[in-house]
Amino acid sequence: MSINSSKYILWFKNIKYRDVPLVGGKNASLGEMFSKLSRRGINIPDGFALTIKAYWHYLRQNGFDKKLERIFRKFDPKSIKSLQATGKLARELILKGKIPLDLEKEIIGAYEILGRKYGKNPDVAVRTSGVAEDTAGASFAGQFETYLNVSGKEKLLVAVRKSIASTFTDRAIAYREEKGFSQLKLGLSVGVQKMVRSDLASSGIIFTLDTESGFKDVVLINSIWGVGEMIVKGKITPDQFYVFKPTLKQGYKPIIIKSLGRKDRKYVFDKGGGLREVKVNSQEETKFSLTDEEILKLARWAIIIEEHYGKAQDIEWAKDGRTGELFIVQSRPETVHAPRTSHFYEEYEIETKKQPIFTGTAIGNKIGKGRVKIIPNVSKIGEFRKGEVLVTRMTDPDWVPIMRLASAIVTEEGGRTCHAAIVSRELGIPAIVGAKNASKILKTGDVVTVDCSSGQGRVFSGEITFGTKRYDLKNIPKLKTKIMVNIGAPDIAFKTSFLPQEGVGLARIEFILAEKIRIHPLALIHYAKIKDRKIKSAVDKLTSGFNNKRQYYINKLAEGISQIASAFYPKPVIVRFSDFKSNEYAQLVGGGLFEPKEANPMLGWRGASRYYDEKFKPAFLMEVEAVKKAREVFGLKNVWVMVPFCRTLKEGKEVLEIIKKNGLGKGKDGLKVIVMCEIPSNVILAEEFLDIFDGMSIGSNDLTQLVLGLDRDSALVSKSGDERNEAVKEMVKEVIKICKKRKKYIGICGQAPSDYLEFAEFLIKEGIDSISLNPDTVVKTIMKISKNKK
Repeated sequence: MSINSSKYILWFKNIKYRDVPLVGGKNASLGEMFSKLSRRGINIPDGFALTIKAYWHYLRQNGFDKKLERIFRKFDPKSIKSLQATGKLARELILKGKIPLDLEKEIIGAYEILGRKYGKNPDVAVRTSGVAEDTAGASFAGQFETYLNVSGKEKLLVAVRKSIASTFTDRAIAYREEKGFSQLKLGLSVGVQKMVRSDLASSGIIFTLDTESGFKDVVLINSIWGVGEMIVKGKITPDQFYVFKPTLKQGYKPIIIKSLGRKDRKYVFDKGGGLREVKVNSQEETKFSLTDEEILKLARWAIIIEEHYGKAQDIEWAKDGRTGELFIVQSRPETVHAPRTSHFYEEYEIETKKQPIFTGTAIGNKIGKGRVKIIPNVSKIGEFRKGEVLVTRMTDPDWVPIMRLASAIVTEEGGRTCHAAIVSRELGIPAIVGAKNASKILKTGDVVTVDCSSGQGRVFSGEITFGTKRYDLKNIPKLKTKIMVNIGAPDIAFKTSFLPQEGVGLARIEFILAEKIRIHPLALIHYAKIKDRKIKSAVDKLTSGFNNKRQYYINKLAEGISQIASAFYPKPVIVRFSDFKSNEYAQLVGGGLFEPKEANPMLGWRGASRYYDEKFKPAFLMEVEAVKKAREVFGLKNVWVMVPFCRTLKEGKEVLEIIKKNGLGKGKDGLKVIVMCEIPSNVILAEEFLDIFDGMSIGSNDLTQLVLGLDRDSALVSKSGDERNEAVKEMVKEVIKICKKRKKYIGICGQAPSDYLEFAEFLIKEGIDSISLNPDTVVKTIMKISKNKK
């Protein structure tokens, strides 16, 4: 049989994307890529498609077209029983049919030609391809059946018949009904493609954007051992890799996230055809299923495919274990974020005249509700369930896993800058802190509404209705003063990037240390000397897949920094070196072995004083390495660095010398080194600090506590810690004036402008370069400032 003489079959090389009405979306895309992108180095296995004509020929020759009409006359789309009965009747009918002789001859002839290229009786994948499938509005993903590892003529013919029958799977019928498609007028094409021996290697799925947020500048690659169907089944957690597109195009190697999955099972080829499930060996379980070079190659291919189609793509890939080659086996439009044309910001408003049962300090501006769960201490966190309202005395980094699950958080202690407040802001969860006696007033099981929308934290008994206001971010006015954001949790970076902003004024790495790394840096450096078996076991578990414990810390920190930096690229992202206090560092795995017990850690061994101390310096050098990796390997030159809690000029000079010696010299490749202005000495000696640093960022939280002489973690005196105090404002005013005179950067990354509109207006009046706000206050603050100026 000649390749070009077929009536019912088209080879991939003769198919273009415009042929969707003839071969369906999936096969049209395969043909388009095979005929146009193979020449650009993208490997696509060869194959052919049975056209829509073959589908209708099969139905009509067997007399099924009229019989299907009679079956569907009785179909009630509102009844699940009717759906199941209709689907079963339709499938059984089609499976009884015989493939017409002329069609059978063409299928076998094409299969034999494929065998001349790949060897006799090649193993193939037999997939359906609908005319409405894989369009931007309807993917039909998983609605039809796929038959893998099909070898031999007879088995191929059976698979083709089963594929045609899968037109009427229950899920396909329901999906067509939901999308408003006709049940009987849409034909089906069947694709036959040489299989890749991914059962001997790996396979997976690629998205050319972040699937959670719709952020378009990354390629997301999921990878598992064996045949990719295991991902669809959801039985395992794949390895996950994010690659940053802009700097990949510049020649860098920006694998900004590498997450090891739980890959304990895989699908392999069964001798009799099809697939069978087997256990993954222990060595492979703890090993990434792709090398860095393979990740980058797939990302480059994904960009080529996306640019060719002009829209985001959902791509399937496979690696051949015999040859080591990578292949693209499918590509379709991404359908979740493709229809979205704008982004909105929501503001919450409570609707009640009831009096709250108690109040406290509001964190964020959201409203949450649910059943109360009182957790007295961290040993009981296993009792907490998703959607409950967490009530406790105070939190620390050990509580973060359940804080993520909470609908709201209430603590009896702490002020606006305590741990519970900082973390709840990052997670976007409403929280009330400093709510004295909350655990005595509330009981586990009570239903409450936690309201942070009014500026004061209020807890109401029962479920209270609330509304939201939506702002179209396209209509947000632009201010003369730059508005930046404070961010610590890398996971919210992509989403936050859609806010109207000019970059990140404060990227906190403490969240990465507590959530992503979770091990004290010195416990990794001095791992061999640790005698405590429990600590060593915990370290081993967290660092699984890493032979070098030190590299685990550097890689994870670099990834967290880079996720934030890539989200806002090319705008500046000011990364603050670690500013954990000794009591906070002690909470990390192994931290108790290396941290002193200080009476007041807030004023103790923190910030710059750690970096040049011989005991902590090796840990600080790992931070420097992580920043270097983000800038030099990933190409994120928009990363600046910031030195916190720098008490003296001598400290500043020592820190600058250390980072310079280790490859982060001020000015190198545009690197700016900023110092936090949060100690009175920073203001008093501002001129001298500006002689050695590129600018200042006001930390209003610490500056306020040190000007007013209070402990901001103490609920007893936190009421006095108000940045609007005249003494604090005089300090702020002075340092802005000096920085402006010296033409050096001056911004603010403290809490005050997020909480107090009048403080933000004061800063603008004084001529500050930038105001960095918490994400949940950006739109609200811009709108209010803009309104007040009119």
